[in-house]
Amino acid sequence: MTMEEGRVVNEDYTQDGTVNIKGKPILRSKSGGWKACSFVVVYEVFERMAYYGISSNLILYLTTKLHQGTVKSANNVTNWVGTIWMTPILGAYVADAFLGRYWTFVIASTIYLSGMCLLTLAVSLPSLKPPQCFDKDLTKCAKASTLQLAVFYGALYTLAVGTGGTKPNISTIGADQFDDFHPKEKLHKLSFFNWWMFSIFFGTLFANSVLVYIQDNVGWTLGYALPTLGLLVSIMIFVAGTPFYRHKVPAGSTFTRMARVIVAALRKWKVPVPSDSKELYELDKEQYAKKGSYRIDSTPTLRFLDKASVKTDSNTSPWMLCTVTQVEETKQMLRMIPILVATFVPSTMMAQINTLFVKQGTTLDRHIGSFKIPPASLAAFVTVSLLVCVVLYDRFFVKIMQRFTKNPRGITLLQRMGIGLVIHTLIMIIASGTESYRLKVAREHGVVESGGQVPLSIFILLPQFILMGTADAFLEVAKIEFFYDQAPEHMKSIGTSYSTTTLGIGNFISSFLLSTVSHLTKEHDHKGWILNNLNESHLDYYYAFFAVLNFLNLIFFAFVTRFYVYRVEVSDSIDQLAKELKEKTVSNVVNPKD
Repeated sequence: MTMEEGRVVNEDYTQDGTVNIKGKPILRSKSGGWKACSFVVVYEVFERMAYYGISSNLILYLTTKLHQGTVKSANNVTNWVGTIWMTPILGAYVADAFLGRYWTFVIASTIYLSGMCLLTLAVSLPSLKPPQCFDKDLTKCAKASTLQLAVFYGALYTLAVGTGGTKPNISTIGADQFDDFHPKEKLHKLSFFNWWMFSIFFGTLFANSVLVYIQDNVGWTLGYALPTLGLLVSIMIFVAGTPFYRHKVPAGSTFTRMARVIVAALRKWKVPVPSDSKELYELDKEQYAKKGSYRIDSTPTLRFLDKASVKTDSNTSPWMLCTVTQVEETKQMLRMIPILVATFVPSTMMAQINTLFVKQGTTLDRHIGSFKIPPASLAAFVTVSLLVCVVLYDRFFVKIMQRFTKNPRGITLLQRMGIGLVIHTLIMIIASGTESYRLKVAREHGVVESGGQVPLSIFILLPQFILMGTADAFLEVAKIEFFYDQAPEHMKSIGTSYSTTTLGIGNFISSFLLSTVSHLTKEHDHKGWILNNLNESHLDYYYAFFAVLNFLNLIFFAFVTRFYVYRVEVSDSIDQLAKELKEKTVSNVVNPKD
């Protein structure tokens, strides 16, 4: 038993406010840790197999089975993927405010599964598809009927609603299994998101290789039925781990808490903020301890919001007077918004993997002997690259950088994200050069107007796919960890949803840019940059435009990170780990090994 912040702490129980499924204090030795995470990670492997089993090849289904053109099919993919990544903010709100992460996840999983079942029927029954067409000019093929489109897109968007409840909560549930107040568990938590990404991309790898091959060469029915079955198995595995999970108790509406702070500050906009933060309204530490939460001290940033904590009269309405902790929670969520905005552009780049990159692959020689490579399978190289880079990063890069920075993470999360942004700029420069070369060869062999196959191996696209995986190992992993780590304790699901929201907005931006650029470049009798026949298009110009956009975004990111202030840790675990690193370094210098 120890004393901490005015409360008695039993070391046998978790100290971060987590409870069991019945809402009672939970023993550390019987719950959480990697044992509980194993169920969560296995779920995610199968779920990613299901999601990427649909999204990786969706553009080919829309063009070959529903007979849609390049721009329309690409936009339909990015609009759907955008919705997939935007709905998590709603699921996160429900979890943090009402149901908790576990029950929100379970309910959403059943919706997700029902969408997958309906989608499998939509691609299987002949009555739900237009007649098969082999004409290269898609405008001459019969279009899908209103009923067929309604069933197909109804299934896709039912699936999207389901992922809205699963996506922001599954990684958060995993991270919740490690107690921030226990140094050893905190150390494991620092590696969690690296190994989380490593594990889930096994499912992605299976989808991008085996499932897309089945869809292209065996049939769409089996290609969709397998991920549906996998999702069912994954839900059963997750539920089986229930006795081992640690749960965070819902703390009320996140948006209401933030709105109260903003409204209170605006209503007292003429009131001066005292120079001494101790004069601001705050509760005793013991009152927070009883609720299993923590008090946050005032910080000097976004000082206008401190007006919400200024005591003026007897009016103690929550819309007129807020605690310093409530103000600081709101500050933490607002401080992350500029970083969130800086991730929109790289998210737009990621949308090209399953749209234009795949369409490029259909124009190239895909044969290795008698085996024909599905163009969507190249996305498997994104996965392999990410898996390798995550292992190298966690096992070698972090340890090397710790010697110089004394930071338990090796480098800061924002520095890691910045490296990913640099790589994204490089990717689009390479993609533009590769496409320019492909078009040159197409002209030399007279296959521009016919839209025939360009006599180049599909593997010329490998550099852009491999580098995309490398960029993900830096940017995407750091992004998930950053928004989870920097969110207040009772707003973790909302914080995690920031990382999915940026992917959603990135896909919508991709749809907007594709439509706008396609329209503008066709004006004044020009052919345009993006046509159904890619051999007549100018994707090289489009990718060069993306390279410039990435470079400008990198400058913006460098600017906003200069002013970002990391949140104060609720525990001293990070400080203890940093201290151990310094002592270890000093020990190695004083007592070098023979």
